[in-house]
Amino acid sequence: MPQIYKIYINETVLILTDSIPPDLEDYQELNVREFKFSKFYPNVKALETPKSFLLLTKDFKDIFKKIKKSMELIKAAGGLVSNEENKYLFIFRKGKWDLPKGKLDKGESFKTAAVREVEEECGVRIDSCGEKICKTYHIYEDYGVPVIKKTVWYWMRADNQPDLVPQLEESITEAKWLAAGDFMLVRENTYPLIRDVIKVIEY
Repeated sequence: MPQIYKIYINETVLILTDSIPPDLEDYQELNVREFKFSKFYPNVKALETPKSFLLLTKDFKDIFKKIKKSMELIKAAGGLVSNEENKYLFIFRKGKWDLPKGKLDKGESFKTAAVREVEEECGVRIDSCGEKICKTYHIYEDYGVPVIKKTVWYWMRADNQPDLVPQLEESITEAKWLAAGDFMLVRENTYPLIRDVIKVIEY
């Protein structure tokens, strides 16, 4: 598989790579020589129809670093949690299915933050936190200023849990265990970023 970086902007994704991913479909390739993120971002942040944009260049790592350095970096962590029935933990927040995650506290490691956030958002006790699954990058605006959020995702296990308790103050209205065969419910109403994370279960 080619090495790629993905930056999500709402429902749109910017893919940076030096080799076209074999499973990539329906994308628009950008002209590398003309590409400037400062011009690209305002044009795509309000797109009504989600799109995939491809920046194909051997210098994709350098471009990715420049984009990251151009705005404040927010660090966050979350988990893909399974239980003894081999079901996975999802939350319903602000009208969409999501995975539990949150920002790091000062001095906190990614793994520690991931466990804390999952436990707080879902009212569970994490028995074990395993290997890192992936990192995702998402740009959003904080008081009108673009910031980039780096989220590190981990495999987790939580067995024999009592009833889930969604954290209402974080706008979470439901927490639910779902089998992999029921992920269509999530895929139909979630973010492209979350679809990418749960691919590790589906394949």
